[in-house]
Amino acid sequence: MEIRRCTMAGMFYPGEPGHLEQVLGMFFTKQGEQLHPLGIIVPHAGYPYSGAVAARGYSTIDPGFAGTFIIIGPSHRGYRTCVSALPWETPLGILTNDEELSLALELPVDEAAHQDDENSLETQMPLIKYRFPRARITPILMGDQSAEEAERLSGLILRAIQKTKRDVVIVASSDFSHYIPKNTAEKIDAEAIKPILSLDTDAFYKTIRELGVSACGVGPIAAMLRATGDLGAEKGILLTYMTSGDVTGDPEVVGYAAIAVV
Repeated sequence: MEIRRCTMAGMFYPGEPGHLEQVLGMFFTKQGEQLHPLGIIVPHAGYPYSGAVAARGYSTIDPGFAGTFIIIGPSHRGYRTCVSALPWETPLGILTNDEELSLALELPVDEAAHQDDENSLETQMPLIKYRFPRARITPILMGDQSAEEAERLSGLILRAIQKTKRDVVIVASSDFSHYIPKNTAEKIDAEAIKPILSLDTDAFYKTIRELGVSACGVGPIAAMLRATGDLGAEKGILLTYMTSGDVTGDPEVVGYAAIAVV
Protein backbone atom coordinates (compact mmCIF):
# COMPACT_ATOMS: atom_id res chain seq x y z
CA MET A 1 0.00 0.00 0.00
CA GLU A 2 1.32 3.41 -0.96
CA ILE A 3 1.42 5.84 1.97
CA ARG A 4 2.81 9.28 2.70
CA ARG A 5 5.86 8.54 4.84
CA CYS A 6 6.66 10.76 7.81
CA THR A 7 9.80 12.85 7.25
CA MET A 8 9.81 15.08 10.35
CA ALA A 9 9.90 12.32 12.99
CA GLY A 10 12.93 12.73 15.22
CA MET A 11 13.18 16.43 14.33
CA PHE A 12 9.89 18.26 14.85
CA TYR A 13 8.51 15.56 17.16
CA PRO A 14 9.83 12.33 18.72
CA GLY A 15 10.20 9.46 16.30
CA GLU A 16 10.19 6.70 18.90
CA PRO A 17 6.54 5.71 19.58
CA GLY A 18 6.87 5.36 23.35
CA HIS A 19 8.56 8.72 23.71
CA LEU A 20 6.02 10.37 21.41
CA GLU A 21 3.11 8.94 23.40
CA GLN A 22 4.69 10.20 26.61
CA VAL A 23 5.08 13.71 25.21
CA LEU A 24 1.57 13.81 23.79
CA GLY A 25 0.12 12.45 27.03
CA MET A 26 1.78 15.32 28.86
CA PHE A 27 0.42 17.86 26.36
CA PHE A 28 -3.15 16.59 26.72
CA THR A 29 -3.05 16.38 30.52
CA LYS A 30 -4.28 19.97 30.79
CA GLN A 31 -7.56 19.78 28.91
CA GLY A 32 -9.99 22.63 28.58
CA GLU A 33 -13.71 22.65 27.97
CA GLN A 34 -14.91 20.66 24.97
CA LEU A 35 -16.33 23.33 22.67
CA HIS A 36 -17.16 21.12 19.66
CA PRO A 37 -15.61 23.66 17.26
CA LEU A 38 -16.21 23.71 13.54
CA GLY A 39 -12.59 24.75 13.07
CA ILE A 40 -9.38 25.40 14.97
CA ILE A 41 -6.15 27.30 14.39
CA VAL A 42 -3.04 25.55 15.70
CA PRO A 43 0.72 26.02 15.20
CA HIS A 44 3.12 23.69 13.40
CA ALA A 45 6.55 24.30 14.91
CA GLY A 46 8.60 21.68 16.73
CA TYR A 47 6.74 20.12 19.64
CA PRO A 48 9.09 21.51 22.34
CA TYR A 49 8.05 25.00 21.24
CA SER A 50 4.42 24.75 20.16
CA GLY A 51 3.15 21.22 20.81
CA ALA A 52 1.31 22.17 24.00
CA VAL A 53 -0.38 25.07 22.20
CA ALA A 54 -1.53 22.78 19.36
CA ALA A 55 -2.82 20.22 21.85
CA ARG A 56 -4.84 22.95 23.55
CA GLY A 57 -6.68 23.49 20.27
CA TYR A 58 -7.34 19.80 19.69
CA SER A 59 -8.44 19.29 23.31
CA THR A 60 -11.62 21.29 22.62
CA ILE A 61 -12.80 18.46 20.33
CA ASP A 62 -14.45 15.30 21.69
CA PRO A 63 -11.79 12.55 21.64
CA GLY A 64 -14.46 10.22 20.27
CA PHE A 65 -14.69 12.30 17.09
CA ALA A 66 -14.81 9.85 14.19
CA GLY A 67 -15.29 12.27 11.31
CA THR A 68 -12.71 13.89 9.06
CA PHE A 69 -10.14 16.54 9.81
CA ILE A 70 -9.70 18.80 6.81
CA ILE A 71 -6.21 20.13 7.50
CA ILE A 72 -5.04 23.19 5.57
CA GLY A 73 -1.35 23.96 5.79
CA PRO A 74 0.69 26.61 4.00
CA SER A 75 3.22 25.48 1.43
CA HIS A 76 6.53 26.85 2.71
CA ARG A 77 8.09 26.00 -0.66
CA GLY A 78 5.49 27.66 -2.84
CA TYR A 79 3.77 24.62 -4.30
CA ARG A 80 0.33 25.05 -5.84
CA THR A 81 -2.77 24.42 -3.77
CA CYS A 82 -3.27 20.66 -3.83
CA VAL A 83 -4.61 17.72 -1.88
CA SER A 84 -3.14 14.40 -0.78
CA ALA A 85 -5.27 11.28 -1.26
CA LEU A 86 -2.89 8.87 0.50
CA PRO A 87 -2.93 7.45 4.04
CA TRP A 88 -0.33 9.22 6.22
CA GLU A 89 2.24 7.48 8.35
CA THR A 90 2.92 8.51 11.95
CA PRO A 91 5.10 6.79 14.55
CA LEU A 92 1.84 5.79 16.25
CA GLY A 93 0.35 4.15 13.16
CA ILE A 94 -1.37 5.06 9.91
CA LEU A 95 -3.98 7.78 9.54
CA THR A 96 -6.64 6.87 7.00
CA ASN A 97 -7.25 9.40 4.26
CA ASP A 98 -10.91 10.22 3.58
CA GLU A 99 -10.30 9.64 -0.10
CA GLU A 100 -13.90 10.33 -1.15
CA LEU A 101 -13.82 13.77 0.47
CA SER A 102 -10.27 14.47 -0.68
CA LEU A 103 -11.17 13.80 -4.32
CA ALA A 104 -14.50 15.64 -4.00
CA LEU A 105 -12.54 18.86 -3.44
CA GLU A 106 -11.62 18.77 -7.14
CA LEU A 107 -8.13 20.05 -6.34
CA PRO A 108 -5.00 18.69 -8.03
CA VAL A 109 -3.69 15.57 -6.29
CA ASP A 110 0.04 16.17 -5.84
CA GLU A 111 1.69 13.66 -3.54
CA ALA A 112 5.20 14.87 -4.38
CA ALA A 113 4.42 18.35 -3.04
CA HIS A 114 3.07 16.86 0.17
CA GLN A 115 6.09 14.61 0.60
CA ASP A 116 8.71 17.34 0.24
CA ASP A 117 9.73 17.85 3.89
CA GLU A 118 6.66 20.04 4.58
CA ASN A 119 6.04 20.41 8.30
CA SER A 120 2.82 22.44 8.26
CA LEU A 121 0.69 19.33 7.80
CA GLU A 122 2.88 16.53 9.13
CA THR A 123 3.19 18.02 12.63
CA GLN A 124 -0.59 17.78 12.99
CA MET A 125 -0.75 14.06 12.26
CA PRO A 126 0.64 12.54 15.49
CA LEU A 127 -1.64 14.81 17.53
CA ILE A 128 -4.65 13.61 15.56
CA LYS A 129 -3.64 9.94 15.62
CA TYR A 130 -3.07 10.02 19.38
CA ARG A 131 -6.17 11.97 20.35
CA PHE A 132 -8.67 10.77 17.71
CA PRO A 133 -7.82 7.18 16.70
CA ARG A 134 -11.07 6.79 14.73
CA ALA A 135 -10.78 9.99 12.70
CA ARG A 136 -9.76 10.33 9.07
CA ILE A 137 -7.88 13.12 7.30
CA THR A 138 -8.02 15.26 4.18
CA PRO A 139 -4.68 17.15 3.93
CA ILE A 140 -4.61 20.32 1.81
CA LEU A 141 -1.40 22.18 1.00
CA MET A 142 -2.14 25.82 0.16
CA GLY A 143 0.20 27.70 -2.13
CA ASP A 144 -1.36 31.05 -3.01
CA GLN A 145 -2.18 32.82 0.29
CA SER A 146 -4.34 35.57 -1.19
CA ALA A 147 -7.86 36.46 -0.10
CA GLU A 148 -9.13 35.36 -3.51
CA GLU A 149 -7.56 31.91 -3.17
CA ALA A 150 -8.90 31.59 0.38
CA GLU A 151 -12.40 32.32 -0.90
CA ARG A 152 -12.00 29.84 -3.76
CA LEU A 153 -10.71 27.11 -1.45
CA SER A 154 -13.45 27.65 1.13
CA GLY A 155 -16.02 27.25 -1.66
CA LEU A 156 -14.45 23.98 -2.77
CA ILE A 157 -14.44 22.72 0.82
CA LEU A 158 -18.10 23.59 1.34
CA ARG A 159 -19.17 21.88 -1.87
CA ALA A 160 -17.16 18.76 -1.01
CA ILE A 161 -18.73 18.60 2.46
CA GLN A 162 -22.21 18.99 0.99
CA LYS A 163 -21.52 16.32 -1.63
CA THR A 164 -20.10 13.75 0.81
CA LYS A 165 -22.19 14.75 3.87
CA ARG A 166 -19.14 14.35 6.09
CA ASP A 167 -18.83 15.39 9.73
CA VAL A 168 -15.71 17.57 9.63
CA VAL A 169 -13.46 19.81 11.67
CA ILE A 170 -11.38 22.23 9.60
CA VAL A 171 -7.84 22.79 10.90
CA ALA A 172 -5.84 25.85 9.87
CA SER A 173 -2.14 25.23 10.50
CA SER A 174 -0.24 28.47 11.11
CA ASP A 175 2.37 30.11 13.28
CA PHE A 176 2.13 33.84 13.82
CA SER A 177 4.98 36.39 13.91
CA HIS A 178 8.43 35.08 12.99
CA TYR A 179 11.78 36.06 14.52
CA ILE A 180 11.01 39.50 15.89
CA PRO A 181 11.35 40.92 19.43
CA LYS A 182 9.00 39.26 21.90
CA ASN A 183 7.16 42.43 22.91
CA THR A 184 6.54 43.34 19.28
CA ALA A 185 5.35 39.85 18.40
CA GLU A 186 2.90 39.79 21.29
CA LYS A 187 1.53 43.21 20.38
CA ILE A 188 0.99 42.72 16.65
CA ASP A 189 -0.17 39.12 16.97
CA ALA A 190 -2.85 40.30 19.39
CA GLU A 191 -4.03 42.76 16.76
CA ALA A 192 -4.05 40.05 14.08
CA ILE A 193 -6.07 37.75 16.33
CA LYS A 194 -8.84 40.31 16.99
CA PRO A 195 -10.51 40.02 13.56
CA ILE A 196 -10.12 36.23 13.68
CA LEU A 197 -12.34 36.18 16.78
CA SER A 198 -15.08 37.99 14.85
CA LEU A 199 -14.51 35.83 11.73
CA ASP A 200 -13.74 38.97 9.73
CA THR A 201 -11.36 37.83 7.01
CA ASP A 202 -11.25 41.23 5.28
CA ALA A 203 -10.12 42.91 8.50
CA PHE A 204 -7.69 40.06 9.10
CA TYR A 205 -5.94 40.58 5.76
CA LYS A 206 -5.94 44.36 6.32
CA THR A 207 -4.29 43.98 9.73
CA ILE A 208 -1.72 41.54 8.36
CA ARG A 209 -0.77 44.02 5.62
CA GLU A 210 -0.74 47.16 7.76
CA LEU A 211 1.23 45.69 10.67
CA GLY A 212 3.42 43.38 8.63
CA VAL A 213 2.49 40.31 10.66
CA SER A 214 4.64 37.47 9.34
CA ALA A 215 2.12 34.68 9.95
CA CYS A 216 2.87 31.85 7.54
CA GLY A 217 -0.66 30.43 7.31
CA VAL A 218 -2.68 33.53 6.47
CA GLY A 219 -4.44 31.73 3.61
CA PRO A 220 -5.34 28.60 5.61
CA ILE A 221 -6.69 30.77 8.44
CA ALA A 222 -8.83 32.81 6.04
CA ALA A 223 -10.11 29.74 4.17
CA MET A 224 -11.06 28.05 7.43
CA LEU A 225 -12.82 31.17 8.74
CA ARG A 226 -14.81 31.58 5.54
CA ALA A 227 -15.83 27.92 5.40
CA THR A 228 -16.77 27.62 9.07
CA GLY A 229 -18.68 30.90 8.91
CA ASP A 230 -20.77 29.49 6.09
CA LEU A 231 -21.28 26.32 8.13
CA GLY A 232 -22.76 28.35 10.98
CA ALA A 233 -19.83 29.39 13.17
CA GLU A 234 -20.39 32.64 15.06
CA LYS A 235 -17.09 33.48 16.74
CA GLY A 236 -13.55 32.51 17.52
CA ILE A 237 -12.25 31.86 21.02
CA LEU A 238 -8.59 32.46 21.87
CA LEU A 239 -7.53 29.47 23.93
CA THR A 240 -3.88 30.30 24.48
CA TYR A 241 -0.98 32.30 23.07
CA MET A 242 2.74 31.98 23.71
CA THR A 243 6.03 32.51 21.93
CA SER A 244 9.11 30.41 21.37
CA GLY A 245 10.87 32.81 23.73
CA ASP A 246 8.72 31.51 26.59
CA VAL A 247 10.53 28.20 26.10
CA THR A 248 14.01 29.24 24.97
CA GLY A 249 14.42 32.68 26.54
CA ASP A 250 15.62 34.03 23.18
CA PRO A 251 14.73 37.67 22.48
CA GLU A 252 13.75 36.97 18.84
CA VAL A 253 10.62 34.81 18.82
CA VAL A 254 7.91 33.04 16.84
CA GLY A 255 4.32 33.44 18.01
CA TYR A 256 1.90 30.54 18.50
CA ALA A 257 -1.85 30.62 19.13
CA ALA A 258 -4.63 28.09 19.55
CA ILE A 259 -8.07 29.37 18.55
CA ALA A 260 -11.38 27.50 18.40
CA VAL A 261 -14.10 28.62 15.98
CA VAL A 262 -17.60 27.79 17.27
